[in-house]
Amino acid sequence: MIDLRSDTVTRPSSAMLAAMVQCEVGDDVFEEDPTVKKLEHKIASLFGKEDALFFPSGVMCNQVAIKCHTQPMDEIICDALSHIYNSENGGWALHSGVSIRLLQGDRGRFTAEDVLQHINPNTDWQPNTSLVCIENTVNKGGGSIWKFDEIKKIAALTKERKLKLHLDGARLFNALTETNQTPLDYGHCFDSISICFSKGLGAPMGSALVGDSEFIKRARKWRKAMGGGMRQIGFMANACIYALDHTIEKLKDDHQRAKLLGDALVRTSFCKKLYPVETNIVLFEVHDNPNTIIEQLKQEQILVVPFGGNTIRMVTHLDFDDEQLQKVEEVLKRL
Repeated sequence: MIDLRSDTVTRPSSAMLAAMVQCEVGDDVFEEDPTVKKLEHKIASLFGKEDALFFPSGVMCNQVAIKCHTQPMDEIICDALSHIYNSENGGWALHSGVSIRLLQGDRGRFTAEDVLQHINPNTDWQPNTSLVCIENTVNKGGGSIWKFDEIKKIAALTKERKLKLHLDGARLFNALTETNQTPLDYGHCFDSISICFSKGLGAPMGSALVGDSEFIKRARKWRKAMGGGMRQIGFMANACIYALDHTIEKLKDDHQRAKLLGDALVRTSFCKKLYPVETNIVLFEVHDNPNTIIEQLKQEQILVVPFGGNTIRMVTHLDFDDEQLQKVEEVLKRL
């Protein structure tokens, strides 16, 4: 099978597997796993933050960040396409007791003016706006990348209004690959950032949350409460270190293959609309029932996923190479 359902389907390379077994481990709940500490120091330093915390998943990472930044009856601001709203089971309500204000941005990206217009006044009958959340790249926006100048404007506004700013950076390194910014630039803007290692970077699991030391101290407590305390997890942490050291440079190849998939799709009769291909996510709408196309592709040993309405998603990744790309292009010509 050629699996284009997600960039989470990658398997560790032999070199990554070797790194996983060649590391020192300890009990991380007792803060005694040296490889976890090495990863946390590495990712915190990369973003210019005081500390970091290793998590089993990006969802837990985001939910702990929300919990640490808010109080019950607060309100958070994010886009209607955001992962926090669409794909985390309403965890913001369950874990933090907060409401959510949805902005209707451009493929998941809003402006500082949008935020300003939706900050609640200080009244007895409205929730307190306390947190703004950004996702970069935006999954449901087709891997769309934020303009950094707008992020800086939002960061200045949240600082002025004494709000916190969190980045869901599950695919941030995909954005950084296509822009002139660095992790330090993002570290200067955000109070907290979550980074996922199991998507484009190809690790088997794991995310990290970065922030100041007091924030991470609270996050550690909430991670434990949510069941995220892990023991000899250095094996996975070393896979994440390997990913940071060896796979970021390969994201450009994923993006190029995604653009070529997009080029092939617009030449088909069934593709009604192709969303701009900026990174490794290809979204396209079809004229008729998407399940028909999905099933036809499956018969050709190609897996893709429905993405709401008449939309289908393809995602390129480390395990999708030029030979597979050529096969998919040939199949698309025949459909």
